Amino acid sequence: MSFQWVYSEPDNEEAMSTLQQKLGVSPKVAHLLLLRGVDSYDRAKAYFRPNINQLYDPFLMKDMEPATERLAKAIRDRQRVLVYGDYDVDGTTATSILYLFLSEFGVDVDFYIPHRFKEGYGINEEGIKYAEEINADLIVSVDCGITAISEAEQIKEKGIDLIICDHHNVADSLPDALAVLDPKRADCTYPFEGLSGAGVGFKLLQGTVQKLGLNDSLAHKFLDLVAVSIASDIVPMVDENRILMREGLRQFNADPRVGLYALTELINLEIGTISSSNIVFSIGPRINAAGRMGDATKAVRLLIAETDAEAKARAHELESINIARRDEDSQTMEQAKAIVDKEYDLEKISAMVLHNADWHLGVIGIVASRLVDTYSRPAIMLSTVDGKVKGSARSIEGFNIYEAFKECEDLLEQFGGHKYAAGLTLAKENVEAFRQRIDKIASQKLTENDFKPDLKIDCNLDLENVNMRFWKLLSQFEPFGPGNLRPIFVSRDVEVVGVPTIVGSGHLKMKVSQNGSGVFDVIGFNMHEYLPVVRNSQNKKLNIAYSLEENNWNGRRTLQIRLRDVQLQK
Repeated sequence: MSFQWVYSEPDNEEAMSTLQQKLGVSPKVAHLLLLRGVDSYDRAKAYFRPNINQLYDPFLMKDMEPATERLAKAIRDRQRVLVYGDYDVDGTTATSILYLFLSEFGVDVDFYIPHRFKEGYGINEEGIKYAEEINADLIVSVDCGITAISEAEQIKEKGIDLIICDHHNVADSLPDALAVLDPKRADCTYPFEGLSGAGVGFKLLQGTVQKLGLNDSLAHKFLDLVAVSIASDIVPMVDENRILMREGLRQFNADPRVGLYALTELINLEIGTISSSNIVFSIGPRINAAGRMGDATKAVRLLIAETDAEAKARAHELESINIARRDEDSQTMEQAKAIVDKEYDLEKISAMVLHNADWHLGVIGIVASRLVDTYSRPAIMLSTVDGKVKGSARSIEGFNIYEAFKECEDLLEQFGGHKYAAGLTLAKENVEAFRQRIDKIASQKLTENDFKPDLKIDCNLDLENVNMRFWKLLSQFEPFGPGNLRPIFVSRDVEVVGVPTIVGSGHLKMKVSQNGSGVFDVIGFNMHEYLPVVRNSQNKKLNIAYSLEENNWNGRRTLQIRLRDVQLQK
C-alpha cells in the first residue's frame, strides 16, 4: 500500500529553542516533544518521569463514595459478590483484577462473563439468573453496564445491589444502580475521560482501599493487569493512562503474576523486556482469542491462576485457541479477498459489504480491519447466525461508519459502535439493499484522495544521527499508543546495500545506507510487494518512512529500521 506522507507541525514551535536549552536535547528531540504537547520543562518532567503519586484522587469520580462504601461493606461482612465482565481483553483483565482483589480479603467472590455468541455483550438475563442462583448480595460490572437500563431494574427487583464500572459512551439516561462509575458521564468531573474499563475498576479498588484505611499498595499490585488492558483496548496513552501503563509495565517486567509469566514464557517473550507493543501484538491477542472463539472464562482462569502448573496448562489452552483463531482468520481473509477480486471493481466502488453465512463471528472484525488496510475502503463483513445476518464494520479516515449506519436504519434491526468500528444485525433479504445503500453513501462522502491513506511523519532524519544515544532518548518516549504514537521518520536519498530478500511469510528484508552513514538492517512486515521497487533501485535512491526499534541478540544490542513505506526517487 502506498501512502500520502503528511508531515506533522508542532502547535508551539517558538518553544523549540527554550526546550532545547532547558533539557539539553537536540532540535529533533525537541521537535518530537513539541508534537506531543510537551512544550515546557515541567511538562517534560511529567512526560519522562510519570509517577504513581501523580494519579488522581479516585473520589473525584462521580458515585465513587457510594461505590466504595458498598464494596467496603461487602468486604467487612464477607458478602457474596459477583464480578460481571466483558469477553475482550479489557473485560477479562478487569474481571480478574476485581476477583483477585476481593479474594485477598476472603470475600465469597465469583465471576461471570457472557458467551460471545450465545448471549452477546453486556449484562443479560442469563447473568442475572446466575447471580440469583449463587445468592449474590452485590454485582460489580466491569467494562460493561452503562447501557443496561432494563437489566439494572431487574437486578434491583431481585434485591441485589449493582455497581457499574464502565468507560463507554453514556446514553441519554443512566441505569438505576447503587453507583455508576464512568468518567464519560456528563455530570462527572473526573479530570481524565480516557481510562480503560479495567482502569475504572482500578479506581474503584484505589478508593475502596482508602475507604478501608489501608495502604495504596494493595491496589497497585494489580497494575500489571491494568497495563495489559490499556495497551490492548487502544485507549489514549496520555495523562493517567501513561502513569498506569508505565507502572504496570515496570511491575510486569519485575514480578509478573504466574498466569502472565506462563503465557510470556510459552511465546518466547523475555521478562524484563516486555513493552506495550508486545502486549498489543503478542499477549493481548492470545488473551482475546478465548472470547473471540466463544468462551472468555478461559482467559480469566489464566489471569487468576495461583500455581505454576495451572498457569502453564491455561497458557497452553489459550495458545491452542489462538492457533485455531489464526487459522480461521487466515482462511476467512483468503475467502474475503477472493470475493473482492471476483465481484468488485475497485475503480467503481467506495465501500465493501461481504457476506458468507459460514464465517466465524469471532474473526470477521479482524478481517474487516485487514481489508481496510489492504484496499483503503470501508469494509463490512457479514455472517449468518440462527437465521440472522450479523456483522462487523471497519472504516477509514473521513467516513463515519456509525453515522452511515444511521442512514440505513430502516434496513437494520440493530447497530452500534463509533466512527471507525461498528456492529450490526439485519435480515438476510436486506443484505443487497444495504450493500447498495452503503456504497452510495460512501461514494457521496469520499473522494479519490480518501482512498490513499495518510502516513503521519514526525520529521526527516539523517541516518548518521541514528545511534544508541539518540535511541536512549527516544526510548524514554515510551510507552507508545494513541496520543503518543511511536515516531515515524523519513530518510531521503537512501541506498540499498546488497540484495533485498523476502523472509518468513512475506516480509521484506534489506540493508540500507545514506551518504556514508553506517549500514542499517531494515524489515518491512508484509511488504513483499515492494521487493521489485527496492531491487530496481540500484541506479536510483530511495526515500523511506520508518520507525526505529532495538534488537537484542546474544547480548548484542543493535538498532533496526522498521519500514512503513518506500518512494523511489524520480
